[in-house]
Amino acid sequence: MSADRNIARVTATAAVHAGRVPTKPTPTIDLASTYHLPGVDAGGESYASLTAGGPPTAEGGLVYQRMWNPTTAGFEQALAELEGLPEAVAFASGMAAISACLLAATTGPGAAGKRHVVAIRPIYGGTDGLLSKGTLGTEVTWVDGPADIAAALADRPDTALVVVETPANPTARLLDLDAVSAACGDVPYLVDSTFATPVLQQPARHGATLVVHSATKYIGGHSDVLGGIVATTPEWAARLRDIRIQTGGLMHPLAGYLLHRGLQTLPLRVRRACQSAQALAEWLASHPAVERVHYPGLPGGDPDGLLGPDRQMLLPGAMMSFEMRGGYDAAATVAENVRLILHAASLGGAETLITHPASLSHRHVAPEARPDAGLLRFSVGLEDAADLVADLQAAFAKL
Repeated sequence: MSADRNIARVTATAAVHAGRVPTKPTPTIDLASTYHLPGVDAGGESYASLTAGGPPTAEGGLVYQRMWNPTTAGFEQALAELEGLPEAVAFASGMAAISACLLAATTGPGAAGKRHVVAIRPIYGGTDGLLSKGTLGTEVTWVDGPADIAAALADRPDTALVVVETPANPTARLLDLDAVSAACGDVPYLVDSTFATPVLQQPARHGATLVVHSATKYIGGHSDVLGGIVATTPEWAARLRDIRIQTGGLMHPLAGYLLHRGLQTLPLRVRRACQSAQALAEWLASHPAVERVHYPGLPGGDPDGLLGPDRQMLLPGAMMSFEMRGGYDAAATVAENVRLILHAASLGGAETLITHPASLSHRHVAPEARPDAGLLRFSVGLEDAADLVADLQAAFAKL
């Protein structure tokens, strides 16, 4: 990996100040749905700029919240800075963001007749379902890894986009993004980097065109706000804003405020959770009731050598999954008997969460790609690791 592709670490200082006015540390929450138009021509010019995916003009004003909101724009600027990209576009949810990317890839300039997508499994169940069902008119070819992408693209010259997720949901599998980039050639590729956050990796440094986050998760960090965001180039950002205007998938300004606030503590939260996750993974790997732990920080969990200060991903993350020796019955027993740990969907909050992907997030994934019935996904939060171990011990005692 060349030096210019090394991780540019997101420092606590950068996270605190990104997208903010130095003399005004707390962004203003602008809840207005509509704005005064100073004149017919000026308002029309601003409207034209906005509908073309650009910013409002200084003379014409903001026009209408579905097109532009200054509170949300501050969050977008901050996330773009942390990802090392020029711009970002926020949406009402992570799935709204993914959907907009697919529409931008298949309906934008040069996309005529291109409806095909190549994607690597495992991937978040919602994304898997969106692609498998062809809801947005796309066709998908599923491949197992970067080595298979080039062949899939050769078979389908009508490919508009390659979609990957690393670390992958739910197994935390790492993908070599330099290998993905080399295989894609001129075809743009999207990385869902929700599990990593910009604290641990910046996919654009490895050729990614679109970097997507379910901001609901680590970026919000407190399980109290929904949002999605895409960091990208100015050209793609303009297309995404146009789609956001047309489809109405905008982020509410209060969500933009909360997510921008969440970025300030993101490096601290992620690093703390990573410390606890390593301890929990090692404990789980030694437990006789556990068949296998999927976590990049364990021996064999990083076969391509992607972890480290000068590599693709700084730390192993705080997401893992583990397979119970007793299959579904054992997994259900553990999930239903934790008390401190919350049995719930989602991830990346302050509280530790456990969930059964085959029953929830990946329930509708094709049987051959669905997670094992004995697998539990584990999002390690900010509690003391010893307390989490004690809670798991009590739940395992019920087996």
